[in-house]
Amino acid sequence: MDNRKIILLFNTVKYLKFTQIYYRIYYFFRNRFFKKTYAKKINNFFKPIRWKNFIINTQSYSETHQSFEFLNITQSFPSIIDWNFNKNGKLWTYNLNYFDYLNQHHLSKESGLTLINDYIKNDLILKDGKEPYPISLRGINWIKFLSSNQISETEINQKLYNDYQLLLNNLEYHLLGNHLLENGFSLLFGAYYFQDEAIYKVAKKIIFSELEVQILADGSHFELSPMYHQILFHRVLDCIQLIKLNSFWKDDALLCFLSKKASLMNTWLKNITYSNGAIPMVNDATFDIAPQSTLLFDYAKHLEIKFLNVSLSDSGYRKITTDKYELFIDVGNVGPDYQPGHAHSDTFNFEFVKNETPIFVDTGISTYEKNQQRQNERATISHNTVAINETDQTEVWGGFRVAKRAKITNLFEDSGFLKATHDGYKNLGFIHTRSFQWKSQEIIIQDELNKSTNNKAKAFFHLHSSIKKPIIKDNTVFIENENITIAFNNPLKVEIGQFNLSHGFNKINLSYKIIVTFDQNLETTISI
Repeated sequence: MDNRKIILLFNTVKYLKFTQIYYRIYYFFRNRFFKKTYAKKINNFFKPIRWKNFIINTQSYSETHQSFEFLNITQSFPSIIDWNFNKNGKLWTYNLNYFDYLNQHHLSKESGLTLINDYIKNDLILKDGKEPYPISLRGINWIKFLSSNQISETEINQKLYNDYQLLLNNLEYHLLGNHLLENGFSLLFGAYYFQDEAIYKVAKKIIFSELEVQILADGSHFELSPMYHQILFHRVLDCIQLIKLNSFWKDDALLCFLSKKASLMNTWLKNITYSNGAIPMVNDATFDIAPQSTLLFDYAKHLEIKFLNVSLSDSGYRKITTDKYELFIDVGNVGPDYQPGHAHSDTFNFEFVKNETPIFVDTGISTYEKNQQRQNERATISHNTVAINETDQTEVWGGFRVAKRAKITNLFEDSGFLKATHDGYKNLGFIHTRSFQWKSQEIIIQDELNKSTNNKAKAFFHLHSSIKKPIIKDNTVFIENENITIAFNNPLKVEIGQFNLSHGFNKINLSYKIIVTFDQNLETTISI
């Protein structure tokens, strides 16, 4: 191993919690040398629980062709379903094992049971499906389906209970973050389904401790991905409904705690969602994965979850809304330190929406595979910010790893003005300061570097795929179909390039970007 890789690993591992390191080592040796079976017999005398799906999962299974569509890839299994099928990548296999399709429109009770029983029949050869995360999501989906269809079959219940015993002994303390939280949510469903006090105690402990840490003061989930926020907010709402529909079994402080966190999460999502219903596509956010904000707001209203008077703060995100445009700005740190798997190298990134039409956008993500495409999508040059010598501000690598991180060292906010400094290039000797000034008809962005870069600084402005190729005249760019001009003061070169804009997993469109080369200072004026 060369010195650079050693430094990279050190700058990654040093942020991990002791818990993560301990459980990585513990699980590694235990699961290899001390094989354990999970076949504790269930108590058959538990009362059926009530469930009603408020948000229906998207159509992903076709019974006619026995085909599944996940991540915009369709795969048919004409005769036998291969539950370990891995030719479309690990995330696709995970989705196959989640069983979200049990709770889609127009799936009959008989078809759902056929899929579940086929899965059980293949239990001994399952691979990815035996991992804690897919167990967690599958457990929730099975319980929703079985309960809403009033199904109680001993073989299915026993398999489900075995999976929960497996999950209890392999909780994702080595990862923490949203993974451990999903474990806790699923255990809550399992506890209610089996009326199991032991499972309930573990679920309650995880949910209390993790939501307290993972939901920031402004309501954001601490991994700072609006998409994951939607996913986890949906899960919190499901837990609230579970408790309300089945209050015969438990009545304690958990419902009140979840409702308070849900109000915060509801507020943050309202603050961050554009008037067209979309969310900023930052930090591993993409389309058609999480429930849309409007559906979540309706679900929250149904459960009597309120909005609070809380502004954007701890998340590091800001959103300015005027009569004509919405401006989203990122002046936050990579977070959380010990689980930045969904973070991008995007400090001072921004998005701009005019009259509900996206103009400047984040490039989003199209893959979770550990390949060059994912590396490119996480890189600084794929965001609306400044790169020096095309080096990343934050050292993203290995698909979900982060080593050296850019930190915000100064932040000043006033009416119509925001200014911040980050140290992501201090190893190169540079400090970057960016300010935003917004008025009714224009936005002024100032970029300042502490010293000359020998003309190696570049500012990037990525345009939505609906925008026609802009026209450059002198140092001004014209977006004619939207009546927008972008004037640059002090550039060395202004050019139009192209990039792949993600519209979901495995779905990209060729779009235009503006690349501005400058030395030390650049002023950008966006006029509408």
